[in-house]
Amino acid sequence: MVVVGAGIAGLACAGELAAAGIPVGVRERGRVPGGRMASRRFDGRPADLGAAYFTVDDPDFAEVVDRWRRTGLARQWTDAFQVYESTGRRAETGPMRWSAPTGLRSLVTDLASQLPVTTDRLVSMVEPGPRVDGEPVEAVVLAMPGPQAAWLLDPGLGTALAAAQAQRWQPALAVVLRYTERCWDDFAGAFVNDHPVLSSVWDDGDRRGDRAPVLVAHTTAEFAQSHLPQPTSAAGAGEAAVRELLGLPKAEHVFVHRWTYARPERTPAGTVPYHLDDDNIGLAGDAFGKPRVQTAWRSGRDLGRALAARLS
Repeated sequence: MVVVGAGIAGLACAGELAAAGIPVGVRERGRVPGGRMASRRFDGRPADLGAAYFTVDDPDFAEVVDRWRRTGLARQWTDAFQVYESTGRRAETGPMRWSAPTGLRSLVTDLASQLPVTTDRLVSMVEPGPRVDGEPVEAVVLAMPGPQAAWLLDPGLGTALAAAQAQRWQPALAVVLRYTERCWDDFAGAFVNDHPVLSSVWDDGDRRGDRAPVLVAHTTAEFAQSHLPQPTSAAGAGEAAVRELLGLPKAEHVFVHRWTYARPERTPAGTVPYHLDDDNIGLAGDAFGKPRVQTAWRSGRDLGRALAARLS
């Protein structure tokens, strides 16, 4: 069988199938695994562009995270953030957030290292049978945002197509700001409410633990939507918004990454954290729950277990 998409949901699904002795291959259109847990290197240092952190309360996921902790891939980061809103700034605490010293992508890479993953492999069509680009397979999992899955699904796969089209997603831009030195008070990260440009700002040097003078801001969906055709055009406004919010000097370098499908806005109805139809077409990801790293992992895990039970 085939899993399309080497993000954390797809790899969690493939891992369950492999553990059950079911032959599975993962196909990823990008150069490396990661999905929205992406990192990009600047002068040899990774900065997280997608997910800002992850939290843990699922016992099975906790076992995976503990292995990452013991091998140095993950670390407890913080349970306190700032919140900026129209009435001012306040501190807020919550569950422990985890980060990755070498970037969140490294966690996905670790999962991929144990599985047959083919990168730079574009899938163009999933047809009844099921068939992937004309190749017959036992089952197919599309581990990606619903709009992307809908592009791949033949109209004859109506149940899966309807499930994919039921999802609604919001865009965002990630703005990476690099400075010559740290010029702000330690704050880990901040949620930004009621702002025309920003939704959050993260201290990547604090998150990574190396004190590098790097901030990563995420924009609102409305601001991102107006810049999707040319995301680099948002660099000036994004940098200026962070500078004004935190009272900083001008950043030395600005990089903008486009996320057309950053966050699920409307999720499918029901309590099952995945979709699986009678045609053996499955959908997995954090659209089947709260938009979190753990949600995506659990969705893939549970779909993998359901498919393993069916195929064996």
